[in-house]
Amino acid sequence: MPEVTTPYATGTPCWVDLMASDQQAALDFYRDLLGWQGQPGPAEFGGYTVCELHGKAVAGLGPKPQDMPEPPPTVWTSYLASTDAQATQDAIVSAGGTLLVPVMDVGGLGRMLIAADPQGAVFGVWQPGEFSGAQVVNEAGALTWNELHTSDVPGATGFYGEAFGIEIEPMEGADSYWALLVGGRAVGGVTQLANDPPGTPAHWLTYFAVDDVDSTVDALVKRNGTVLAPPFDMMAGRMTVVADPQGAPFALIKPKPM
Repeated sequence: MPEVTTPYATGTPCWVDLMASDQQAALDFYRDLLGWQGQPGPAEFGGYTVCELHGKAVAGLGPKPQDMPEPPPTVWTSYLASTDAQATQDAIVSAGGTLLVPVMDVGGLGRMLIAADPQGAVFGVWQPGEFSGAQVVNEAGALTWNELHTSDVPGATGFYGEAFGIEIEPMEGADSYWALLVGGRAVGGVTQLANDPPGTPAHWLTYFAVDDVDSTVDALVKRNGTVLAPPFDMMAGRMTVVADPQGAPFALIKPKPM
């Protein structure tokens, strides 16, 4: 099992979570689809659930706030690691980003904030305390890739470089696709928003690994999920883009062996 036992380097995607209108229905859906386990959490954390795979934290799932004038969309949020959330918040604002949820403490677990880059893609920042982020990645049922869809690759390069020290460079062997590099290591990807359906806003897309894309898609459809892009083969493996029954998009991939 690819367990994560060392802290995530600044700028590395370290966690994903989803705020759902019906938290229990979402927990049931991802349990059946990806094998996650979890129950609604304590009231002091708003019922937030840390879902587990084989007893290791894999993703967060909470109830969507009901007291907001305009509830946030149902989407998976990618969190980038930071050793100092306040300093990262200052860097985000200085680089032209928009602060959506200012730095806040999450008990003793860590500190977080939510922001949007200059092109509008929303992301989170996580400074670890007792909790560092996903404890298992790159195996079936777990997070395996985070991908920025942007209308301005040079603009994104400047922003994420200034705010996190992330480098964005063309990915070898890929046409019009870029790698997110932290310390010279690819930790995610960047693609042009023009490849998405017209009207799609800039966003981060979460990829979960599976053993068989086609059979997982069949299971998703039977559980009232939606296929946004049918399974197809690409340089990294076989993948698809889908949405859960509450509309949250995500990708499924069977990576090619390294």
